[in-house]
Amino acid sequence: MPTDQALKLAQEADLDLVEIAPQGRPPVCKLMDYGKFKYENAQKAREARRNQTNVIIKEMKLRPKIDAHDYETKKGHVVRFLKAGDKVKITIMFRGREQHRPELGFRLLQRLAEDVTELGFIESSPKQDGRNMIMVLGPHKKKADAKIDAAAAKDAKAAQREAAVAEEQAERDAAHAAGPVAAKKERGRSENLDDDIEA
Repeated sequence: MPTDQALKLAQEADLDLVEIAPQGRPPVCKLMDYGKFKYENAQKAREARRNQTNVIIKEMKLRPKIDAHDYETKKGHVVRFLKAGDKVKITIMFRGREQHRPELGFRLLQRLAEDVTELGFIESSPKQDGRNMIMVLGPHKKKADAKIDAAAAKDAKAAQREAAVAEEQAERDAAHAAGPVAAKKERGRSENLDDDIEA
């Protein structure tokens, strides 16, 4: 179709003539509302950016001679990171003579990996890197799934809290409807007061 005829059709339909494939022989054009087309593309791009997940690597540093309680605390952080769908880089820092005993760090990393095996897997096995030994744990769940689970858990907790508040309010209303509160008994004079003071 000649260009002038296509432009005439576009003006009659109150639309724009948009060239889709300029390299084609003949070039391909389409009648459309170009402003609406640009807006919809921008909306799709914004939605795609919102839904994309950034993989974040969290880091946890340990020492070979870590205390049991400190280990449990660090393990709790690792569990929280894995539940959120993030990767965790665990670094064992060796100082002084500890560098000659890398098996201590290796055992500690293996123990940690076994403790969190239901939430994550060893993505890169322990490697000695100068004074440090490094291991990376990856989550079993994807970040998007973890976000959905966290949102569901948050909603369930909020519903439970609202139910508890409603139940407490119902108890207060029932107690109030039962009648007036028992009258307070009158206090007697304190025996250690001076007799000259009137009650």
